[in-house]
Amino acid sequence: MAESYQTEKKGKLNDGGHDLDFETVPVPAFSDDEPVEFEEKQELRRGLHQRHIQMISLAGTIGTGLFLGSGKAIARGGPLGALLGYIFVGILVTGPVLSIAEMSALVPLSGGVIRHAEYFVDPALAFANGWNTVYNYMMSIPAEIVAAAVIVDFWSSINNGAWITIFGVLVIASNIFLVRIYGELEFSFAILKIMLVVGLNLMALVLVCGGGPDHHAYGFQYWRNPGPLVQYLGIAGGLGRFLGFWTTFSNASYAYLGVETISVAAAETKSPRRNIPLAAKRIFWRVLLFYVISIFFVGMLVPSNDPDLLSGSGTAHSPFVLAASRAGVKVVPSIINAVVLTSAWSAGNSGMLLGSRTLFGLAREGRAPKIFARVSRFGIPYVAVIWFSLFICLGYMTLSNGAATVFGWLQDLVAVAGMINWTIICLVYLRFYYAMKKQGIPRSRLPWKAPFQPYIAWLGVIAFPLLVLTGGYTTFIHNHWDNETFVSSYIDIPIVLLLYFGYKVVTKSKIVPLAEVPIMKYIEIAEQNPEPLEPPKKKWKMFNLLWE
Repeated sequence: MAESYQTEKKGKLNDGGHDLDFETVPVPAFSDDEPVEFEEKQELRRGLHQRHIQMISLAGTIGTGLFLGSGKAIARGGPLGALLGYIFVGILVTGPVLSIAEMSALVPLSGGVIRHAEYFVDPALAFANGWNTVYNYMMSIPAEIVAAAVIVDFWSSINNGAWITIFGVLVIASNIFLVRIYGELEFSFAILKIMLVVGLNLMALVLVCGGGPDHHAYGFQYWRNPGPLVQYLGIAGGLGRFLGFWTTFSNASYAYLGVETISVAAAETKSPRRNIPLAAKRIFWRVLLFYVISIFFVGMLVPSNDPDLLSGSGTAHSPFVLAASRAGVKVVPSIINAVVLTSAWSAGNSGMLLGSRTLFGLAREGRAPKIFARVSRFGIPYVAVIWFSLFICLGYMTLSNGAATVFGWLQDLVAVAGMINWTIICLVYLRFYYAMKKQGIPRSRLPWKAPFQPYIAWLGVIAFPLLVLTGGYTTFIHNHWDNETFVSSYIDIPIVLLLYFGYKVVTKSKIVPLAEVPIMKYIEIAEQNPEPLEPPKKKWKMFNLLWE
């Protein structure tokens, strides 16, 4: 049977006893190999399997934010401040991850929450968050390329412009291939990262206990001197230590960015109602193993006053490299940097793929120029890929400023945009949750219902805006004004507000009433068209904490 697609135009839809008004509700397309899919399947090839989606969520987050950006967190907040900051933000990000997974399991559309916001809240919110997400990737891709240049400085003093060009070309090339090839690349990179993180933690444990070449037992010596917390900005007492701790949230947010992207490529995911929740449920173990334990160990091996940490200077090194070098471990620093370099490329790849799919989704909905909806015969939105490729040129700012300095600016811009996105995910979920209650739809009818809801969504709606508003607090302290810090901390707030209210004024869009949110339509699609049964698990997979 040939694939077909149907769009229901403006009219009435009976939803659980309610007559719902709607503009456009995507309905399934039929095909031979899979019974029911949304229209995106006609254009984006479904080459991502469950293991690819698991690894995209993993590989896209374990990167320079952990391996490189954590140095700034330790330098500003101390080992304890950095540890608490990563734990706190790690708890908060479970809210948007579980929220987007529940909605995407029911409505697997390309673009994730951008598309959900249109049907569950307001088309203006979809427009604003869509372009905020595009802006996020426009900044994050050059940030990862610049991070690669920072890492290469460990070996070479060649002009950073050469490395920006080389890594930029590699990122572009990898995204022109079929999405299946991308999945295999990310799967391989993620395996390297997992091996690196596990190896680093084992090495750190040995060094802390005195098993290194110098036989020095580090223990908690750097927690005692220079101390567990830093007197940030030279402010004495508890206030200075608290401000240092609070400053780590921006670094931790940057490190966790991407954990919510398990749904952005939902249109290219096989059996999304099963595979997206599986990826989301692994977040606790990922946060614990890959972030919290790593930050704890590196904080024991590198003092917060080490001048080579990424504290805003023009040159810097990964704290993991510094830890190995300080202990006299040979060769390992180069191995660490080599894998971290691949992780920077991997994160750039993820940003390019997810950003281009986001822009593709906006174009299909008429919220971006139609040219971005063009797809190659291989199922790649190549015009969107070209658009994001242009912003790699921002990396050439390193020619007039240090690579580490430029990385710090881009990191702050990306972190703020990411926290705004997390806030919107939680907000959209709350509308989705209370619309079900309003319409009397039991959560048991969902393909998957997330735990701890709606409490973790409410926590995100409150906490993330607070972190955004206080992110550039240092500029308001006497004699600490900094133009770059102020702009990077707050420029995205007026951008999002202007996009939202500008769209409402131009299109006169309205917030969808709770009683008219078309949830039942999607539930009926899911119930009438079940996914293929899950294949039997192999015994060894029963004990896998990272993916199933």
